[in-house]
Amino acid sequence: MARWLGRTIEGPAVTHPAAQDPWFELARSDVPGAIAVISAIEGPAYRNVGTAMAILPDGRRFGALSSGCIEEDVVEHARAALADGQVRKLRYGAGSPFFDLKLPCGGALEVTVIPAPDRSLLRELAARRARRAEAALGLSASGGLRLMQEDETPDAPGELRIAFRPEPRFVIFGAGAEAVFFADLVRATGAPHLLLTPEDATFANAEGAGCTVRRLDRSAIPSDVAIDARTAVILLFHDHDWELDILEAALATPAFYIGAQGSVRTQSRRQEGLQARGIDAATRARVHGPIGLIQSARDPRLLAVSVLAEVLEDVQRDV
Repeated sequence: MARWLGRTIEGPAVTHPAAQDPWFELARSDVPGAIAVISAIEGPAYRNVGTAMAILPDGRRFGALSSGCIEEDVVEHARAALADGQVRKLRYGAGSPFFDLKLPCGGALEVTVIPAPDRSLLRELAARRARRAEAALGLSASGGLRLMQEDETPDAPGELRIAFRPEPRFVIFGAGAEAVFFADLVRATGAPHLLLTPEDATFANAEGAGCTVRRLDRSAIPSDVAIDARTAVILLFHDHDWELDILEAALATPAFYIGAQGSVRTQSRRQEGLQARGIDAATRARVHGPIGLIQSARDPRLLAVSVLAEVLEDVQRDV
């Protein structure tokens, strides 16, 4: 089975609780469980190296390692590992002793099953991720886990570094159907989000849809709304007088995406307004507009899908 030395693998991002992130679920469990991690891959595979599944003693599991081919078998091995305290190395697919378990993709997986990992380590990992800090785990060839520093690289043969980056977060400013549809679409993905709106109807509609929404009392980013490098700032106003103060403040943050609704002409006026405030061309260029992968999308639902796709495309480029 192939090994990687000095390679960083992206682990799962911080997710909405409903997504049942395996590391979070194991950290908050009242009883010790096991974690199963894809530690190597040969050929094509459905999941990436570093993908994990948590298993509790009663057989409940969180996360997935395949399209459903091996999960039940991994659960049985995990329960056995919990019983005897021994790490398991399992191989599925080509060259596996489990000849009755087929991988449709045709490749092979190595799965490391670790019983009862250190609870303090799991809780510290969860705490770092909850505050949207970069985090990483080192998985040794023998199945040991350790917390790693942000810039630390594997220092032992066969050690795998699993990196956890904060999930993209959406801070949305706006009013009207476009703002509500976009916030609701982001909510449906489980991504963290906040809609700030000055309009009563928009607030009521977004709140009714289950979105996280706050009142916007003036055209500025509230001081308690932190914008980090994994945050997208989206402006969805028809009244563009709200925009310049928000955009100027957003451009002073490390937000990975900043975009505002409007036509080519509106974007040109927006750029002129930012230039008049002394913002240089390179900084102004961070403001996307017109936003969305689908040009001239006027239907609020189509615009929401178009803008979300553009933002996620930026995320993928950054991976």
